Amino acid sequence: MSLSGRMLAAGAAARTEWAGRLLVILQFGLLALMGWRAWVSPSSVDIPAVSLLAGSAVLALWAITANRPGNFNIRPTPRPGGTLVTSGPYRWVRHPMYTSVLLAAAAAATKSHAAVDASLWLALLAVLLVKAGIEERALILRFPDYQDYKSRTTRFLPWLV
Repeated sequence: MSLSGRMLAAGAAARTEWAGRLLVILQFGLLALMGWRAWVSPSSVDIPAVSLLAGSAVLALWAITANRPGNFNIRPTPRPGGTLVTSGPYRWVRHPMYTSVLLAAAAAATKSHAAVDASLWLALLAVLLVKAGIEERALILRFPDYQDYKSRTTRFLPWLV
């Protein structure tokens, strides 16, 4: 590759890294805001919210167990030396941790029963869709089998999305 080609590639990689960091900040900012709003919500214990939160925790633990912590990255870039995981919940869903995050956020939104929290959940969904898109482009470049894996799984919800 020529010097100018390497410089363009390095610039693209730097922009992707910057975008990934910004998306993580937005993700955690939205989660913190939704968690705070649920915490100060005057409503009592909400069975649907507790059920969503429990489902989120179970899915997160299952995904971490299948993925191994050293392979996991909160930024949408594969870890150097990482492996492609297609077992556990990854058998059906490419991003079970994002699904877990969305379930936890849905629990917060359900507890408050406010339209603003539904809007915050939709904003979080948009952030995670962009983040997943960046991650998937990187995974396609890194793992030759990723495109086939992508064609037989869904992004967030089995058999739906």
